[in-house]
Amino acid sequence: MTDPARNTLPLPGYDHLPIGGPESRIRSLSAGEVEEILVHERSHADRFPVTELLTARLERLRAGAEPTSGDPGAPRPEQGAGRTGSPVSPATSPQPFSPPPHGTPDRFGKPKGDRT
Repeated sequence: MTDPARNTLPLPGYDHLPIGGPESRIRSLSAGEVEEILVHERSHADRFPVTELLTARLERLRAGAEPTSGDPGAPRPEQGAGRTGSPVSPATSPQPFSPPPHGTPDRFGKPKGDRT
């Protein structure tokens, strides 16, 4: 069952943010909004680094700090349209090299010489 509070949190998609995700996003939130997220975090995932971050930000706001720039709806880097897959292709692969001295399944290794 979906929790309706998840759709009303001040940070869109909060439950899908990685641990480092909220840090830059909470800067623009008021003390009440940070407290709302903190209550949600404690009652759901209760991730220690996130609760510490939220608690510290809430204390700073209550001590007189003002919300600063930050965009709660900023695109999440984990959902970016970055490159996926390997950048290696046949065009960028190195040329084949000689087989290792111990051989390969289709080529026998060469003896090292007379060892005494």
